[in-house]
Amino acid sequence: MDKSVKNFNVRLRTIRIRELIVGIIITLILSIILAIIFPDLSESDDLFFIIFLLIGALLFAWALRGSKGLDRNFEKLFEDDTKKEILFVFATNLLFAFLITFLVSYLDILMGLGDPNWISMWDVETVDLDSSVILLDAIGSIVFAPLMEELIFRGVLFNRLKIRAGIIPAMIISSFIFAIGHDFGGITSAFLFGICMCILYLKTDNILVPMSVHFINNVVATILSITTLDAIMPQLPWIIPCSIISIIGSVYLIKYIIKECKGLKRQYS
Repeated sequence: MDKSVKNFNVRLRTIRIRELIVGIIITLILSIILAIIFPDLSESDDLFFIIFLLIGALLFAWALRGSKGLDRNFEKLFEDDTKKEILFVFATNLLFAFLITFLVSYLDILMGLGDPNWISMWDVETVDLDSSVILLDAIGSIVFAPLMEELIFRGVLFNRLKIRAGIIPAMIISSFIFAIGHDFGGITSAFLFGICMCILYLKTDNILVPMSVHFINNVVATILSITTLDAIMPQLPWIIPCSIISIIGSVYLIKYIIKECKGLKRQYS
């Protein structure tokens, strides 16, 4: 990391992967120490995770202290073209994520038709969660996840890999590493989401843009989960119209990725 660089966007690009790894180790050590001092932290995985992410965010703030230009990034975030692209990328990625769920659900329905004893994947007992658990999960996924994941995977990992491997390989590698941290059913959608975040970041040189898409995505995902709409849509009769909309959105997503990757490849070749 080059502390002599005063521009926020450039300073972020100077953070090295080995410095990131050291930061993660320090964050883990400090989190464990706090859990020992305050035993309540170790009793809740969600709370421990939030503390872990909070310490990581503070280390990034320390690394980027004294840099300038973040206020300009906020201003650019609300430009009309940027807002439209943020909403477009969010919507198409959400629809693609649902398409994967719908495909699995169709298989589930077919299995049920062929086997009367088949237990549907949606036939599960509901569990009443404590409001504090829901709140902690929401804070972790809505506030800290977009902030830290974008700083780590796009701000550091993608930036450093593109120097060594080139734009497209860096997109693929960083997005794959990002995706394997998600559940098995969401790996494909998380991978394409990561690709889109790399595209947005590279086009704008503004880490707040992919952060914004990530934030909106996690807000909507949390609402759908709390209201159980994510479990209702993959069932009959809703699955049929929802699938059609998801297919259309997925086509637009793939076209967007192909078009933007070609343009970026020409620009940086």
